[in-house]
Amino acid sequence: MNIPDNLKYTKEHEWVKVEGDIAIVGITDYAQTELGDIVFVEIETEGETLEQDETFGTVEAVKTVSDLFMPVDGEIIEKNEALDDEPEFVNKDPYGKGWMIKIKMSDVSQLNTLLDAAEYKDIIDE
Repeated sequence: MNIPDNLKYTKEHEWVKVEGDIAIVGITDYAQTELGDIVFVEIETEGETLEQDETFGTVEAVKTVSDLFMPVDGEIIEKNEALDDEPEFVNKDPYGKGWMIKIKMSDVSQLNTLLDAAEYKDIIDE
């Protein structure tokens, strides 16, 4: 299971990469493995400002649909358009080409409420 040390994680299996006041968000390797083959990613919240834990979209796999949750408060400034045509990037490269949204964070201190790699690993090993 790939759990990069340089990222933050949520209990709902989103990862967060921080670049200044921008957070890049996707779902973890564990999440995509559990979901199976991703067939569709729906994100209709681009341009909206949402709060931590609000739903920003859904990911559809062959066997289920899962909500995607905001890891921090902020405005969704970009979605990964490539996923419209190639949702399988989420399976093949969840921490790279499979990213989902970019958020302009409202409150950077909320990053302290997220999990580090070791804490996330403890959750999925339970």
